[in-house]
Amino acid sequence: MSEVYAIVASFKNTPDLFHAAEKVRDAGFKKWDTYSSFPVHGMPEAQGQRRSKVPIFTFFGGITGFTLGTAMVWYMNAFDYPLIVGGMPFFSPVFPFPIMYELTILLAAFGTLGGMFITNLLPQHYSPLFNSAQFLEVSGDRLLIIIEAQDKQFDPVETKTFLESIGGFDIEEIED
Repeated sequence: MSEVYAIVASFKNTPDLFHAAEKVRDAGFKKWDTYSSFPVHGMPEAQGQRRSKVPIFTFFGGITGFTLGTAMVWYMNAFDYPLIVGGMPFFSPVFPFPIMYELTILLAAFGTLGGMFITNLLPQHYSPLFNSAQFLEVSGDRLLIIIEAQDKQFDPVETKTFLESIGGFDIEEIED
């Protein structure tokens, strides 16, 4: 016998999903998520999500790129192969600016991509949700709330009743 992984409930339209998400948040559930085929404005706030940590990865990637670009140009011009051209100093931050700028942008972009993978727990090659017909319909017109069994408040009967009370329909258990 397999265990219950989560309970999934469908909602008729976006306002119903939005208000149901607020009710799930207010009920104190922690391990749950909403799914739709399009972004719903304000949903992260309705779910009680904190601000993303991805900009931190972007910032540190950019700082690393700028520092690496500056150090690389300094090493090449002032240390490895010092050459006086036109009476200019061995190192000046003015002329290598394009290199420093481009490395800042490049490593900030890599930091953003890496941060998204880390914070979104990607790649996720398998989830029991992939076995649910309702979850597969999200790419069409389904709007779902899924509450995972790992949540401390999860009780199969009470959770199902709660989802019905906030407007959910086609409620089903997803097995692990």
